[in-house]
Amino acid sequence: MAQEYERTPGRRVAGRRHTPSHLETGGKRTAPPSRGEGGRTPRRRRKQKSSFGPLLYVIFVIGVSALLAAGSWVAAGDLLALNKSAHTATITLEEGDTVAEVADRLEENGLIEYKWLFRLFASFTGVGDVGEESKLTAGTYELDTDMDYNALINAVGRGSANRSQTEVTITEGMTLDQIFQTLEDAGVASVESLQEQAANHEFKYSFLQDLPTGDYRRLEGFLFPDTYQFYMGGDPLQVINRMILRLDELFTEEMRQDAEESGYSVGEIINIASMIEKETDGTDQTLISSVIHNRLENPTSETGSTLGIDATILYVTGGTEVDVNLDSPYNTRINPGLPPTAICSPGIDAIRAAIYPEETNYYYYALGDDGTHSFFRTLSGQQEFIASQERYN
Repeated sequence: MAQEYERTPGRRVAGRRHTPSHLETGGKRTAPPSRGEGGRTPRRRRKQKSSFGPLLYVIFVIGVSALLAAGSWVAAGDLLALNKSAHTATITLEEGDTVAEVADRLEENGLIEYKWLFRLFASFTGVGDVGEESKLTAGTYELDTDMDYNALINAVGRGSANRSQTEVTITEGMTLDQIFQTLEDAGVASVESLQEQAANHEFKYSFLQDLPTGDYRRLEGFLFPDTYQFYMGGDPLQVINRMILRLDELFTEEMRQDAEESGYSVGEIINIASMIEKETDGTDQTLISSVIHNRLENPTSETGSTLGIDATILYVTGGTEVDVNLDSPYNTRINPGLPPTAICSPGIDAIRAAIYPEETNYYYYALGDDGTHSFFRTLSGQQEFIASQERYN
């Protein structure tokens, strides 16, 4: 079948009537697309992305990685004690200090740089706060920057060779208050911590079993005077125990049996010995002991079972003037028997004198101008001696 053709401007279209382009656009003529050379329509060029952005990103990533690597290296250097300036410091850890407080102290003393890293290391290695169940032990330690974190932790533990020690001498006749102050002054333990342990700990020694808790003075006389090596900043209970243990060692089984046969306990002997220690001129312990024993065991109408020892009054007042009317159980001028506790820490000579007094009939003594004691059977004899001393002064 023959195809029909319509004429259209410029060309023929087969099979359909062609609508001019200006009719398709609502009657408006549109400009024909421009053609390039050779009659081709040019392709639209795509906008190219700048290569500067990715390059900057790469530089940023490399920079951050370098910083992290450098930071990690510095942190690792602190952890492993690498390339540190030589430095030594002494630090003290106290019972109950937290790991964070320990880290603070190490940083403050220039031994570490990163507290957070030390705490993290301690956490991973199972290190707890300072105490008996922890690797960290109370005390004073000499540490240096050659120690890595692990070495620092080991260096502040029990039995560490880095733990500082000090020599302390407790002399005969010291009171408990004087002993505790001496220990604090030496950096061994605080007065407060020593008093707390002395007042409340239940000691296992047989001669301390009946002592009620609550008052630290219950241990008066039981801390044996001697020269000791103590750890600085150590456990106050261990300090006290060591001094009681020394007494336990020197107060032999034979001495205990002899005291018991005389009707006295270890505590009563220590009480008597403390008065001897305070009253003696250094040569007359057994004679003073005989006066005390005579008054306790064979009271007279004149003594009335009182000891009349002024040192017990001075123990309470802390002065030099004797208040004979002092309202205190330690006033042995008016209260019969032994004072409530010992009045100082006696030495071994005074303890032996308390167990083994000289056999005499003395009930009185008085200090002469020559610094020695004279002993008397009666009050009148003592008073005549005192009057004679006053006449020559």
